[in-house]
Amino acid sequence: MKNNVQLITYIDRLTGSNTQTLNNILNDQLADLFSGVHLLPFYYPIDGSDAGFDPIDHTEVDSRLGCWNDVKQLGEGYELMADLIVNHMSAKSKEFKDVLANGEQSPFWDLFLTKDKVFPNGLSEEQRKKIYRPRPGSCFTNFSLPNNESADFWTTFTDNQIDIDVRSKSGKDYLTRILNTFAENNIKMIRLDAAGYALKKAGTSCFMLDETFEFIDDLSKSANKLGIETLVEIHSYYKTQIEIAKRVDRVYDFALPPLILHSLFSNDFTALTKWLTISPKNCITVLDTHDGIGIIDVGPMNGKAGLLTNDQIDELVETIHVNSEGESQKATGAAASNVDLYQVNCTYYDALGRNDFDYLVARAIQFFSPGTPQIYYAGLLAEKNAMTLLAKTNVGRDINRPYLNRESIEEALSKPFTKAMIRLIQLRNSCETFNGKFAVSSDASMLKMKWIKGEQSAVLLLNRTEKSALIEVKEGNKTSTICLNTLLNKL
Repeated sequence: MKNNVQLITYIDRLTGSNTQTLNNILNDQLADLFSGVHLLPFYYPIDGSDAGFDPIDHTEVDSRLGCWNDVKQLGEGYELMADLIVNHMSAKSKEFKDVLANGEQSPFWDLFLTKDKVFPNGLSEEQRKKIYRPRPGSCFTNFSLPNNESADFWTTFTDNQIDIDVRSKSGKDYLTRILNTFAENNIKMIRLDAAGYALKKAGTSCFMLDETFEFIDDLSKSANKLGIETLVEIHSYYKTQIEIAKRVDRVYDFALPPLILHSLFSNDFTALTKWLTISPKNCITVLDTHDGIGIIDVGPMNGKAGLLTNDQIDELVETIHVNSEGESQKATGAAASNVDLYQVNCTYYDALGRNDFDYLVARAIQFFSPGTPQIYYAGLLAEKNAMTLLAKTNVGRDINRPYLNRESIEEALSKPFTKAMIRLIQLRNSCETFNGKFAVSSDASMLKMKWIKGEQSAVLLLNRTEKSALIEVKEGNKTSTICLNTLLNKL
């Protein structure tokens, strides 16, 4: 995968249309900006209870977006990433419907995970308390079966997302079929969605077990044989992320978004600098995604210190709420329908109080951090919180999942911030030095990030006291300087 800037997007929510329209937009309005695109779930249906993350058929492109040939054609010009939803599938799938109709006589019975498979002797209270939960409530849902019988199925996230038994032959065949379909249609990278929850074992947390690592290793090897890289999506304690990174192709740097916010809110780069000296280098960096801003990634866990203290996290969350004028509070936690209570739902732009300079600084820090940067479509265009959509759906994460089209893209591209962002993307893509050696240092409210490769170097200098931000690029005897303040005002 090229170490250039990539785009994260829903096909329909950016274009207001289909895959062919996305291809046209990438080659026209967004020409020469992105080497790759992470296509958020485009499977049938895209409008389930979890915006495509509850597929009825994981190998079928939703007809409203086109067909596999359209995806394949898009992949001729861009490195494509797709989601392999490892942990679950829709309760409305033909497979689960067959299970409900035929019980254990169904050919798909082994595809799904029941409580009895993990706890054949029953689930004790002690065992229940050990299970790691991403949301409140039970991780099981009882479904009626024929002959007045019923069974408790694992539903880690929602009762429409039935957990797969990935150890069963049916489960393995299911995942293999998806991988083969991806390989046939120019998917070069997969994001292993919710992989940390895929393996369950009695008496454990049922999250990121040793067996989970083995499962991810085996799945990654299968993908690699088909020419597909793997990216593991896991929100967890920061030291866990470091360990995971040693065993997979790539991981997300989910600690970066909250740490950058903390640094800009507090004018103190200490925590960010500490992280960047130990963070995995085989990572994908993001500031925003289709999910919320993760908090668990920087916090303490089980008595172990985090990258931020509980007080610092409380201050971080409260500042986001203040900057967004309370809009993030309406979308976060129990205030709306959320499958993950460890995230704050808000656009990154609103989290920074719609301050163009601070937002450009945040993007500059992301681009200078180790890893390959991805930009979420709403973040690229500095979209504001989608409060009308949130009011309509009451789905917290919809606050940062706006529906756009060519006209709204054109309008956004005329904004000074977006023009400045594009200049930063072009700089990140054109400098070979970002494939060299990285160093970071800070002193109180000042931050220095530097990349060196041969006679080339790129340096980001931030001074929060003076509200200045400079990028200095050296190529042989030639030196160029970009002042982010000036860049915003000029454009």
